[in-house]
Amino acid sequence: MQVQDLMSRDVVFVSPEEPVSVAARLLSRNNVGVLPVCTTDGHLRGVLTDRDIVLRCVAAQQDPARTMVRSVMTSRVVSASPDEDAAQAARRMASEQVRRLPVCEKGRVVGMLSLGDLAVRQEKPMEAAACLEQICQGVAGVQK
Repeated sequence: MQVQDLMSRDVVFVSPEEPVSVAARLLSRNNVGVLPVCTTDGHLRGVLTDRDIVLRCVAAQQDPARTMVRSVMTSRVVSASPDEDAAQAARRMASEQVRRLPVCEKGRVVGMLSLGDLAVRQEKPMEAAACLEQICQGVAGVQK
């Protein structure tokens, strides 16, 4: 099974030039935890998570209405391609300790693959469980 068979195609993204407050509203309205940060032509520049907003903006006492997404986003992005094997993408998610991967074709975001996308498919429930276990072990290791 390929990533394109599992990924969500309706992707909401945000510009690096938008205020963090706009991104926070997008996260809330769309009930998502991550937004790809893209240029106007759809090229991926980073990702912005709800955690990025809390730690790099709110906890740093920056004004979300005046702080631009580019200054709090995660620039190092791990992504997948639509024709990549889903099992390979799941292993990358586990090794990189991420729960979501932007799916890019020629540098442009065409979808998002989440741990939930892997879990809902009958063929891949064990891969999703193993991936989540590895992600959680990494988080637990940091908190000790």
